[in-house]
Amino acid sequence: MSQGSTTASQTQTQAQTQAQTRPATVKKRAELALNNDFLRKAVRFTTERLRNGKKKASEDHGHWEEWRERGRQIRLHTIAYLDYYLNRFAEQARANGAHIHFAATGEEAVRIALEIAERKHAGSVVKSKSMVSEELHINKALENIGVETVETDLGEYIIQLAGEAPSHIIIPAIHKNRYQIAELLSREAGEELPPETAVLAGFVRRKLRAKFLEADIGMTGCNFAIAETGSIVLFENEGNARMVSTVPKTQITFMGMERIIPSWTDLEVMATLLPRSATGQKLTVYMSGITGPRRTGDGDGPEEMHIIILDNGRSEQLGDPEFQELLNCIRCGACLNACPVYRHIGGHAYGGTYSGPIGAVLTPALNRNVAEWDDIASASSLCGACYEACPVKIPLHDMLVYLRRRKVERGYGNKLENAGMKGFAAVMASSKRFHQALKLGRVAQKLVVRGGEIPARIGPLTGWNSYRVAPSLARQPFRERWGGLERELNAAAQAAQPAASRNAHERLQDALKQRLAGGQQPSGRQPAGQASAQKEGHTYDG
Repeated sequence: MSQGSTTASQTQTQAQTQAQTRPATVKKRAELALNNDFLRKAVRFTTERLRNGKKKASEDHGHWEEWRERGRQIRLHTIAYLDYYLNRFAEQARANGAHIHFAATGEEAVRIALEIAERKHAGSVVKSKSMVSEELHINKALENIGVETVETDLGEYIIQLAGEAPSHIIIPAIHKNRYQIAELLSREAGEELPPETAVLAGFVRRKLRAKFLEADIGMTGCNFAIAETGSIVLFENEGNARMVSTVPKTQITFMGMERIIPSWTDLEVMATLLPRSATGQKLTVYMSGITGPRRTGDGDGPEEMHIIILDNGRSEQLGDPEFQELLNCIRCGACLNACPVYRHIGGHAYGGTYSGPIGAVLTPALNRNVAEWDDIASASSLCGACYEACPVKIPLHDMLVYLRRRKVERGYGNKLENAGMKGFAAVMASSKRFHQALKLGRVAQKLVVRGGEIPARIGPLTGWNSYRVAPSLARQPFRERWGGLERELNAAAQAAQPAASRNAHERLQDALKQRLAGGQQPSGRQPAGQASAQKEGHTYDG
């Protein structure tokens, strides 16, 4: 107990130390990423491929918006009744022989996992891909008590050797090429490996096969948990999660409390949305449903199964009309692939476990860290591409605005920015002040205008002009030009108007005068201009 608790505290301290050593703001981290040409090309290439794959897969499937709405309704319903479905899942899972643990914090979840490892005298752990375990920094905690921990997903294994965090929710090593990977694996192999995919994958396969057979504990995440049967469901493409969940005698599954869905029928919808949104696949290569530990007569499976259900700030969003839908996320990564900011700076620039638009909202929400809202929540263009890509329609762009508003309301706004916005409001509240400001601006800009542009990097123009130039104010604004333009347009229209149209206009005016006077046109008399109108082929019913 005490050793596990101490280790959890050590892990938290190490995470804080790592946070202190990296650049303090997302802006500084983004600058590093923008100066890394390879990173930008690699991230752009892969996200475009994934985005195009999603588009084709959803179009081929058909009725995609209807499926999105079905997915959204399932998630809305589940989160609205989360306590009921969590209790039902726990009851069913316990009936199946699984041990259920509820962890209010990340530290508590780590402590529970370490206690299980110590009780089993574990020497090694094999892990399948899990963002929740990344959130907990469980690998470092296990290493601190002498337990070897090996990532078995290829991408996760690569970044584990590199000592890095994932750069993408579903493709952890998106920022590395095969030459960099070959260098890492050569160091691990103790020999030079060629940068050929088949050779590198073959080495990892042989290396991990032995690890699977030696491991005392298998550790997994959870894509979905089925409340009606107490089952967990894993989506994967490599088969490593099946090895992790069947070969070791003990299995530990980390599960975010929001991963519940009511039934297997609901899984059909999620199994349609998740792979298409994530990688453009119709279905992942492996989809495993696990219902408790091994039973008598089963050919494989763990003898003991533990499911650690994690809160860690998630329940703080329940009942919040602005952020409860954040719990609808199914971790597909589609919002990252669609985001223009992520496409340029990659995942590490966000500074947390979760990157991209979902990370920009989830990190401050889970950490309840108001000071960070000015940082991560500002890493967005608010273009709404994330919402259009999300398979369950989470309005992330709206949530980013809510975070920014709360930051200002709690006094964490930039004082200079606040003063500027107050000045802007005062100017825009009066048309007279607005026009005076424009006149003043046209005079003042002469000091910095060069060739019709403002290239100067001063004040608020510093960031903008680092990568582009600001346009100068027009010598004569459109508002001042409009009066003359309107007269010019009217004159041109009248000059181009055909004689027949003018005659028709005159007849309309005559008819209107007669109607107002209550008079009737004398029988047999033609109104002025009617003969010429008929000659032109026009008729008019007065």
